[in-house]
Formats: sequence, C-alpha cells, structure tokens
Amino acid sequence: MTSDEVLAVNAAFYRAFEKKDIEAMSLVWSQGTSSTCIHPGRNVLRGWKEVKYSWEQIFKNTAYIEVNLDIISTEVTDNIAYVILKENILQVFRGQRLEAQSIATNIFQLLGGKWYLIHHHGSPIMR
Repeated sequence: MTSDEVLAVNAAFYRAFEKKDIEAMSLVWSQGTSSTCIHPGRNVLRGWKEVKYSWEQIFKNTAYIEVNLDIISTEVTDNIAYVILKENILQVFRGQRLEAQSIATNIFQLLGGKWYLIHHHGSPIMR
C-alpha cells in the first residue's frame, strides 16, 4: 500500500469537513467502536457514534470553513498509517471570521482492502 492512497483518504476527510458533509465524512471514518477523535481543547470521543455526533454539531454551528493543509509527515506500514499536518483554518462561526492553526494527527487503518480514518487529534498552535 502506498502513501498516495492514505493521502487520498486524508484529502477526502478534509473535503467532507469543508463541505460540512456528514455522509462523505461517514465514508472516510471507520464506523467501529475503536474510532477516536480529539477536537482542539476537548476530551476524547470514543466510537463512531460519538465522533459522528461531534462532527454534526460542528457542521451545524459553522457557517463556513476552509482548511488548508501543510503535510509534515506521512508513514505507512502494512495496515496502519498516519499523517501529521498543520491545519490552517478559516471559519465563520456565529457571524465572526476566525483564523486558527492546529497541528493534527490522523491515523488510518487498512480494513478490507480500504484505508479508513480511525483517529483524528487536533491541537491548537498558540500564537
């Protein structure tokens, strides 16, 4: 398996994020109980049900979001891969334009011949 395949799934995750498309997001994430997500400044969400609900809330409360990525590192083994990157985020939230940067780690697992996101962790970069 190549890093190109993992980077394609990573890109699909961020497209779903920007489009606020929970169906597209659902295609990228593993829907198992082992999926985890840590949004900046938040606690660990465990299992697809909690993770999905968090994205639904983000999408509902965000008028516009744009995420530009700087890939820092990609590593692929037999069935686990990770991407470390900087997220440059522009969003409109409650009528305010906000810009932020986060360092994120996305971990993928090869399941049934397809890569799925099993963990997303974003941490804000303090200015």
